[in-house]
Amino acid sequence: MAQFSYTAKSRDGETRTGTVDAADRRAALAAVSRLGLLPVRVEAGAAAGGAKALPSGKAAAKKKRGGGLKLSRPNWMSAQERALFTNELADLLEGGMTLGNALNALARRGDDGSGRSQVIVALRDAIVGGESFSAALSRFPKVFSPVYVAMIRAGEASGAMDDVLRRLIDQDERIQNMKSKIRSAMVYPAVVLCMGVAVAIFAMTFILPKFESIFAQMGADGLPPMTRALLGANAWFKKYWLLLVALGVGGFFAFKRWTATERGRRAWDGFKLRAPLVKGMVACGVYASFASTLESLLRNGVPILRALTITGETVGNAVVGDELAKARDRVTDGTTISGPLEQGGVFPPMVIDMIAIGERTGDMPRALGHVAKRYERELSKNITVFTTALEPIMIAAVALVVAFIAVAIMQAVMSVTNGMNVR
Repeated sequence: MAQFSYTAKSRDGETRTGTVDAADRRAALAAVSRLGLLPVRVEAGAAAGGAKALPSGKAAAKKKRGGGLKLSRPNWMSAQERALFTNELADLLEGGMTLGNALNALARRGDDGSGRSQVIVALRDAIVGGESFSAALSRFPKVFSPVYVAMIRAGEASGAMDDVLRRLIDQDERIQNMKSKIRSAMVYPAVVLCMGVAVAIFAMTFILPKFESIFAQMGADGLPPMTRALLGANAWFKKYWLLLVALGVGGFFAFKRWTATERGRRAWDGFKLRAPLVKGMVACGVYASFASTLESLLRNGVPILRALTITGETVGNAVVGDELAKARDRVTDGTTISGPLEQGGVFPPMVIDMIAIGERTGDMPRALGHVAKRYERELSKNITVFTTALEPIMIAAVALVVAFIAVAIMQAVMSVTNGMNVR
């Protein structure tokens, strides 16, 4: 494939320039025409104005170089950018544009050299080159999930691409809402914990040293036990704080490496499903994600075996993913989904019963939709329970630490004043 630069006229008479990849000049002319443009000049290797052509992303970056440095991850979209791209593409397709013209319009609109624009330009060029949209999306697995690609592939087969894009938007909003709820639930406990640590550090660093000279005159034997423990802990932290930081950082990265392994991820995901306080949130989030993903795939015509494979890979929990893999193998043998899932003991009876109802009625997507909505409501309730229970626990823990420091200092002060016969 060679690169051809072109100058063309749009329908409104504006002059457009750009590059396309094609096998020869005739294919390049056809590619420009598929963009909804009237070719004026098409040349191999050189830009229409005589300058050497640059790849689309580099050309945009060069255009912006004079306006200041702009850092951007290449070939990347954030979740918000992906949602915006999907929404805009659906609007253009519903307005009557072809896929190639819609991608070309989006590429021109965001031609700023950012990671988002690079992805859109690459998708447009792939479509112009004759590649399917789903195959082009699969080039960016970190941007477009297997669920996204599979649903687009189903939309290509059914011819209802705009409907599929709308469903993708709805599903993405539901997933982002669930993640947002969980993050919000963790904000208050994190703030309380940080404030407690900050108060303890302030007391140990600025308040306690002001009394150390007085305590030293009393001698270790004259100090109350709590004061001796506080001074010993303070001396130990001063001596080994760097080691503690190193152990904390090393432990964090060791934990990340362990959870990146198959065994570690399964163990950690299983623990989250059993851990007090958080198991309700984790389980509801996983079951809602499972039901929502499988519903979307089946509703868009993805075969059941492929849908189970994709759902297991994207559900976000290795234990649940393993159960779905086992269910998929048994479905291959001709059994139903509900039976194998019930044998595994991971899914709750309500999920099994709803799936069985969907199998009997022949409307599995509708049954899964009810499951997803049920667990989304349960997720909100569990988040409320989590924050309600954790708030007094965190406050009590911080209060105990602060109270220990205050009582230890006050006991020593009282001992000093009593020794001085202060009445």
